[in-house]
Amino acid sequence: MATPSIPKRTLGKTGLQVSVLGYGASPLGGVFEPIDEGKGIQAVHDAFKAGVNFFDTSPFYGATKSETVLGQALKDLPRSEIIISTKVGRYGQDLFDFSAARVTASVAESLTRLQTDYIDIIQCHDIEYGSLDQIISETLPALVKLREEGKVRHIGITGLPLAIYKYVLDRVPPGTVDVVLSYCHNSLNDTTLQGLLPYLEDKGVGVITASPLSMGLLTKQGPPIWHPAPPQVQEACRDAAQCAAAAGVDIAKLALAQSVRTPGIATTLVGMATPDIVAANVEATLEALGLLTNADDRKETAALAEVERVLKPIKDVTWPSGKPENN
Repeated sequence: MATPSIPKRTLGKTGLQVSVLGYGASPLGGVFEPIDEGKGIQAVHDAFKAGVNFFDTSPFYGATKSETVLGQALKDLPRSEIIISTKVGRYGQDLFDFSAARVTASVAESLTRLQTDYIDIIQCHDIEYGSLDQIISETLPALVKLREEGKVRHIGITGLPLAIYKYVLDRVPPGTVDVVLSYCHNSLNDTTLQGLLPYLEDKGVGVITASPLSMGLLTKQGPPIWHPAPPQVQEACRDAAQCAAAAGVDIAKLALAQSVRTPGIATTLVGMATPDIVAANVEATLEALGLLTNADDRKETAALAEVERVLKPIKDVTWPSGKPENN
């Protein structure tokens, strides 16, 4: 029997049908460890064969390397069957420029690196680090102009603090912003994004989520040393991961399953750079959605209950990001 394909959902009012598992391309930039470009390109192709059609990158990831490697991989795939998403405004750890001139030039540069004539979704990257009023009055109008020219199809905004979305969406004409990309707020330790979903649906805005593993908190190996979560959150997530491991379960699989099953969220982005990681995430997604038999279902259900118990004291505790006034 053939393995089922990753299913798709409608992304807001864009008309786009996006795979429920999205390909996060930041690892293709060597953000977390050195990248074998051949394996990275094969990973993109394997994901596409499995039904993944949504690929997300940014010039920030690996100082444009992610876009370049992704472009090399996607040029071999039928353009009408893939959805390419990239970003503008963030170009380094502390380098942001949301001016109309820079984001306009940035789109042109991304088109070249991605080897395409148009970008399906262009997003303002981590807007909490800039002036939200500039995003409203300058950045978004520049992107709307590019949308009218056909260089981009849809427009989004991204960032960590949930307050940024209402601030912007309540101040721009309807239809200006098509999608939002939220991260670390639809995971086992923080589900606060779910409270915003009715508002976003009312605005006609599609929802993309990322970092279902909370930037490494919900993994066996733990987060990077620079992770901004408060100590009590890191400790609880470490305990939860150990609890799952003691039951013979990978907490990362539990976290991904929770995210892809969330109603109202079109796609969950997961960073992938090798064929093995693609295969594991595809299998976990299909099992979570009941499309593949999960031999460990009973064991994982019991482990999930224990993990949620351990995480309960720090549930929905987040951390600041960007300018204080944007949190």
